[in-house]
Amino acid sequence: MFSRIRQAMFLRRFPAMISPAKRVFSSKVYEEIDPLTLNIHELNQEMQSIFGQEPSPDAYKAFSGQIESTKPENSDRRSHIEYQKSTHLRENYSQAKEQSAKVVSDMSKLTHVGSSGEAQMVDVSSKDNTKRTALACCKVVLGKRVFDLVLANQMGKGDVLGVAKIAGINGAKQTSSLIPLCHNIALTHVRVDLRLNSEDFSVDIEGEASCTGKTGVEMEAMTAVSVAGLTVYDMCKAASKDIRVTDVRLERKTGGKSGVWSRDE
Repeated sequence: MFSRIRQAMFLRRFPAMISPAKRVFSSKVYEEIDPLTLNIHELNQEMQSIFGQEPSPDAYKAFSGQIESTKPENSDRRSHIEYQKSTHLRENYSQAKEQSAKVVSDMSKLTHVGSSGEAQMVDVSSKDNTKRTALACCKVVLGKRVFDLVLANQMGKGDVLGVAKIAGINGAKQTSSLIPLCHNIALTHVRVDLRLNSEDFSVDIEGEASCTGKTGVEMEAMTAVSVAGLTVYDMCKAASKDIRVTDVRLERKTGGKSGVWSRDE
């Protein structure tokens, strides 16, 4: 459509080459309808004189859109957008590269992971024998009714706390059989204590393991309290299935290359 408009406008100006006065006018119009410097008002007048009516709003919008897309500032804007996109991509690539390097660095600190990501047992033969200890805790939330039964020693299976204590000690000694990559440690001491807590109707369990060797006993201490907590659940599950074993955690460790660590510090 717009090619037809341009042809009609050109034909209308063609006689202006004969008349100097018209040639000036046509030159002026030609300059003003240049897409880069178009005067919309005069374009409307020109189109009205050709077709005898004003162009429709749709034609005006479409033609304006074509002209708008040719303006230098829009070209600059597109170039700016492309530049922003390329900059954003470079930043994302740089961030991804940094994160990848950090993951590789962090993986190098995981002693149970090999260079290709496979699981491995740590070789501790070059380490010195030192005295090592670890203290761990957990909580078993019983609820008031079960708590009262345990307090009164009226559970059908017998002494809940006594049985759980022995189970925790035995669990510490079986840690290397339960946790695949743990070393078989010659423990010198294991302590498991259970205390009824009337504030939240729970059993607080504390376990401590000790040895003199080349590797730590953190897993032994946490296994002790975990097995003791599961034993409390087993002893009480007939009275309630809503019992929860929670907050298994290491509280303190000593010995070895890393020395003393405490959760409170």
